[in-house]
Amino acid sequence: MYRSINDFLEDWSQEEALTLKVLEALTDDSLKQSVSAAQPRSLGDLGWHLVGSLDIMLGAAGLVIAGPEYKLPTPECASDIVQGYRQMSDAVTNALKQQWNDEKLSQGILLFGFIDTTYGGVLKTVVRHQIHHRGQMTILMRQAGVVPPGVYGPNEEESAAIRAAKG
Repeated sequence: MYRSINDFLEDWSQEEALTLKVLEALTDDSLKQSVSAAQPRSLGDLGWHLVGSLDIMLGAAGLVIAGPEYKLPTPECASDIVQGYRQMSDAVTNALKQQWNDEKLSQGILLFGFIDTTYGGVLKTVVRHQIHHRGQMTILMRQAGVVPPGVYGPNEEESAAIRAAKG
């Protein structure tokens, strides 16, 4: 749980950069890669979900976010998802600075009517949610023929290049 807005914003800055690293590796063709025949949710849908979920989750906790319209269908261009994510993340950062304070983070909330947590816990859930879907996306990227970037360390290709450079 976060105890200060600044602690969250420092962590968010790192997580936002990692999410953008994944989103920026997407191609327009890769957006169509689905989870499975039985589960039609696509790589593009997951990317767009990262945009909309910020407003959904934080909005459920009372944060008013002036971000992009995410309720539209999933964009067909990867760059539109990247742009939407950048705009929404900036809007979240601005809204948090203006509307919440450190004291609020320790206050309790029943998120979505059934998750007993604190406002700081909501922020932790938002970060974990992003991490969860980034992981899903990197698998779908491989299936779509796109090399996902290393996130918390080098990917296979980056590791091989490191080994090769060491000789």
